Amino acid sequence: MKLGHLLGCHQLGSRSFFIKGYQFPVCARCTGIYLGLILGVFFKISLLFSLLSIIPLLLDGLTQLLTKYQSNNIKRIGTGLLFGIGFANLFLILLKEAF
Repeated sequence: MKLGHLLGCHQLGSRSFFIKGYQFPVCARCTGIYLGLILGVFFKISLLFSLLSIIPLLLDGLTQLLTKYQSNNIKRIGTGLLFGIGFANLFLILLKEAF
């Protein structure tokens, strides 16, 4: 589980997936983000969609942080995937512009 902490994940059991009783090394949101970063390299999307895809994670995470609202792992992995894909594409767009 040290891997998750090295990657900056809180690893809360209530926000993580389990397979056969074993907890993923990162929470549902981080799982989505890391999968999205990998998938984002293969799916080219526009700059606008890249920027817009970051918003759901921010809304879900901040709403949960600042209110009594509790998200669920399906929303967490979904918003993480969108964020990861958008962030990967945004990074690639900026990298392309720099060179």
